[in-house]
Amino acid sequence: MGEGLGRVFVAGSINMDVVATADRHPRIGETVAGKAVLYFPGGKGANQAVAAAKLGAPTTLIGRVGSDAFGRELRTFLAVQGVDLSLVKDTPEAHTGTAIITLANADNTIVVVPGANALVNADDVTAPMLESGDIAVSQFEIPLSAVSAFFRRARAAGTTTILNPAPAIEFGAELLDLVDILVLNETELGLLTKTELRDTDDPARFIEAAHGLSATSNRIICVTLGKRGVLALIDGEASIIAGRAVKAVDTTGAGDCFVGAVAAQLAAGKPVRDALAYANAAASICVQRMGAAPSMPTAAEVAAVVGG
Repeated sequence: MGEGLGRVFVAGSINMDVVATADRHPRIGETVAGKAVLYFPGGKGANQAVAAAKLGAPTTLIGRVGSDAFGRELRTFLAVQGVDLSLVKDTPEAHTGTAIITLANADNTIVVVPGANALVNADDVTAPMLESGDIAVSQFEIPLSAVSAFFRRARAAGTTTILNPAPAIEFGAELLDLVDILVLNETELGLLTKTELRDTDDPARFIEAAHGLSATSNRIICVTLGKRGVLALIDGEASIIAGRAVKAVDTTGAGDCFVGAVAAQLAAGKPVRDALAYANAAASICVQRMGAAPSMPTAAEVAAVVGG
């Protein structure tokens, strides 16, 4: 490892995404003929770990898969991406997390069945030996109790914590208190602050809502606004990092790409603002490709976009 290079630890979900493509979505009780079925490694935890690893950070994933074919395939895929799987457990009593996705005219419907992800517990997430230069990342596709235990351990070690509160569910102030950097989209920000937000709203509305989440601490809030870019609240100062105009093919995983990229940059000792601008560029590459984890860019690809 390079001098002063921290590591990224991601505690989170590991899923197989099964995508059926069709010309339109079926109505209730209706069968439509699909065009293709595609299998993509996914799950927010796995996606974020792959993003960080492909961008050059030493990355360890903490989670569970079933002792089934999907679990074996996911292990193989993640290992090839350079993710350390020493803390991924096989759970014989549960199947590997699976997302069933119907994609028609670029709109998708998704049913996520957590499987082994629901069994991730405090013992799993307190296994790694965290240090102060490391980055601890989590999201909400594993039990909140495990996320809390992971961040309490990280806080004790002086490790920076990044929470991506997705999918959007309400959570308590005691978990928020353990978060150094909160990365969320306008839907999640709206739910947390009980504000009706749309991605077309004036930035001032997002800034006001974000201030409510950082009022009691120097927590950094990053609101990802898709093609509009990222709104960051750092030390109470709001700034907007402009989005990049690209042709989006599949936005699945763009948020995960952003989170993993921020973690990788911070682990490498980069300042927060630089990390956010870099992550923005990485996400813009991700949306131009199909699938979540497979569309994560390499450091060389991002360098080609940001120029160095």
